[in-house]
Amino acid sequence: MNRSELLTLDRRHVWHPCTQEKDHELMPPIPIVRGEGVRLIDMEGNSYIDGVSSWWVNLFGHNHPRLIRALQEQSQKISHHIFAGFTHQPAVELASRLSALAPEGLEKVFYTDNGSSAVEAALKMSFQCWQQSGKPDKTRFVSLTDAYHGETVGALSVSGCELYRDVYRPILTEGYFVQGPDCFRCPWGQQRDSCAAECFCAMEQTLAENHEQIAAVILEPLVQGAAGMRIYPPLYLRKLRALCDSYDVHYIADEIAVGFGRTGRFFANEHAGVAPDLLCLSKGITGGTMPLAAVLATRKIYDAFYDDYVNLKAFLHSHSYTGNPLACAVAVETLNIFADEQVLENLPERMAILDRHGEALAQLPQVGEFRRCGMIAAVELVTDKASKEPYPWQQRRGYQVYQQALRRGALLRPLGNVVYFMPPLTIPLGELETLLEIARESILEVTR
Repeated sequence: MNRSELLTLDRRHVWHPCTQEKDHELMPPIPIVRGEGVRLIDMEGNSYIDGVSSWWVNLFGHNHPRLIRALQEQSQKISHHIFAGFTHQPAVELASRLSALAPEGLEKVFYTDNGSSAVEAALKMSFQCWQQSGKPDKTRFVSLTDAYHGETVGALSVSGCELYRDVYRPILTEGYFVQGPDCFRCPWGQQRDSCAAECFCAMEQTLAENHEQIAAVILEPLVQGAAGMRIYPPLYLRKLRALCDSYDVHYIADEIAVGFGRTGRFFANEHAGVAPDLLCLSKGITGGTMPLAAVLATRKIYDAFYDDYVNLKAFLHSHSYTGNPLACAVAVETLNIFADEQVLENLPERMAILDRHGEALAQLPQVGEFRRCGMIAAVELVTDKASKEPYPWQQRRGYQVYQQALRRGALLRPLGNVVYFMPPLTIPLGELETLLEIARESILEVTR
């Protein structure tokens, strides 16, 4: 099938995610044929540095030989079998090792298929736990404004990004939204590295007034991704853990985007030295090879479901591909790569490159801020540095940066006015330099 035939059939039959399909009239999707390291290669031989890890899933570059080998070896044994009443070594080994790596107390691992499904499972676990623990009034959840937790109905109900949820509002469940941290436009005029997390007062007030109805607080630790890579201090998490303990409320950590080394540590909660009651994981768990997600739970939550069958306390939640052996085998090898190839230990030199280029980007007249947390970095575009006035969303400045970057050989998929970087953790230093220079050229072209 040549490029023209492929694009004709694509236009006729394919509906792409998070896309206004009419855009494809002027800018057709790029047909990718293979991946080589951190680059995607299209049908015409053009290559693109994958600066966003293909929606944040790719940790070690495309087609990592160890992950492909693990997939091939497992495929020779069994690709899938029912996980209810059966088990297998990759799932057991993965659960054991995730529990050992996770913050203390997260002993139980429940597998799902993707990030949204993991959030759905965690919300249901928290809700049902309270129903079976003598506190049936705890039925609502607290989340942050501009939060993103997925696009299934339950996950969307606790997401605060109006762009995603507004049209579905009539079918969403009711909860509480707390003003989230915005360190770039801090109402208290503080700096994220030295503040006392004054913004946490909104969370304190909400729990003080409504804790008897609140099952859990769910948030993205340290980085609110879809909100524009908003980065906030670990102190916020320490305050949250203490507050949840004082009011007997679960803390659900959505580390789907920020887990597996993205923040410079294996899990984002490590920066704060706290442990959630439920931890949602996905994206990087298989290094961008297979769909897989997991919810890690404490023994206390698990025990609320453990009883004789006739008491009907089991967690009746399942997916056809729960605990898929192929995905679990690749996830085990992902953990092996972290251990064998010193992935986290090699991040500082890459973070230094991000900072060096970030300082230069921050000097551009239309850049309001450069911010970074581990290997996640972002540049926020503004019309005026002093007032921090954003570009009108209708101008689609970020989309224009995306177009310019593609012409220069890089995949950047900005969030509104925020151009962000979340490359593979093992990106070669030279490729990272090239990616950042392409971003600079593209931003200059769009904002000149």
